[in-house]
Amino acid sequence: MRRTLLSDDQRVRLTGHLPRWLVERVPRDHHESDQAFRRRRRVVLAVSGIGAGLLGLSLSTRPGSAQFYGLTLGVAGTWVAGGLASGRLHLGWMQDPRDSSLRRPIVTPIVSGMAIFGLFYGSAVVARRIPFLDDAIRSILVFADEGNGPLVYLTTLANGAAEEVFFRGALFAAIGANFPVAVSTSIYTLATVATRNPALVLAAAVMGALFGFQRRVTGGIQASTLTHLTWSALMLRYLPPLFRDENVGTGSRPTAGAAQ
Repeated sequence: MRRTLLSDDQRVRLTGHLPRWLVERVPRDHHESDQAFRRRRRVVLAVSGIGAGLLGLSLSTRPGSAQFYGLTLGVAGTWVAGGLASGRLHLGWMQDPRDSSLRRPIVTPIVSGMAIFGLFYGSAVVARRIPFLDDAIRSILVFADEGNGPLVYLTTLANGAAEEVFFRGALFAAIGANFPVAVSTSIYTLATVATRNPALVLAAAVMGALFGFQRRVTGGIQASTLTHLTWSALMLRYLPPLFRDENVGTGSRPTAGAAQ
C-alpha cells in the first residue's frame, strides 16, 4: 500500500488553488519486475557515491583549469551512464489544459524555469547582504568569471541535464512508491553537500523539490530537464554581473576576479 506524507484533504487544501492539469498525476505504467527493481537500486547506490565524490573534487580545482572542465564533464558522464545503466527511463506527459489530452511537457517547464529564476534572483539580491551566503555564492561564480564562457555553459547545462537523468530518472524510480519526492530531494541535497558550499546545498533542496514534483506529476524527466536547463542558463547569464558590483550595502566587497 502506498504511503503518503499528506492526507487527501491536506493535499486538496495545498493544491486546490492550482489547475488540475498542473498538479494531478498523469496515467502511467512504469511497472518493472522485482529483479529489475533490485538491480536499479544497486546501480543507483554505487553511482550516487561515485558522482558525489567527483562533484566535490571538481569544485576543489582551479577555476578555468583543464582539470575543472574534465572533472565536471566526468560528473555529467557519471550521472548519465548511471541513469541509463539502471534501467528504462521515461520522458513523461502533461495534461493539455484545453481538452485534458496528454502531450509532452515543453512550454510549462520552460516558463517554470523562468519563474523560479526570478525568485532566485530576488533572493540573491538579499543574499548579497548576508556575509556567509554572499561568500558562498561568489566562490561558485568565480568559476564563471574566470572560466571560458562556452565551456562554462557546456559543463553547466550538461550537468543539469545529467542530474535529471540520474536523480529524477534512475533514483526516483529506484525509491518506489513511498515518499519519492521527499527521498529523492534529500539524496540530491546530500550529494551536493560534497561541494561544501551552503548556497549550492540550499539551491539543491529547493530545486530538487520542484524537480521531484514535476517528475511525480508527469511521470518522466522531460519537464524537470527543461526547467533545470532554463533555470541554469538564466542563473549563469544574470547572476555573475549581480555579484560583480563592488559596493553592496554600506561596504565594499570585491569579487574574486577584482581581487587579482
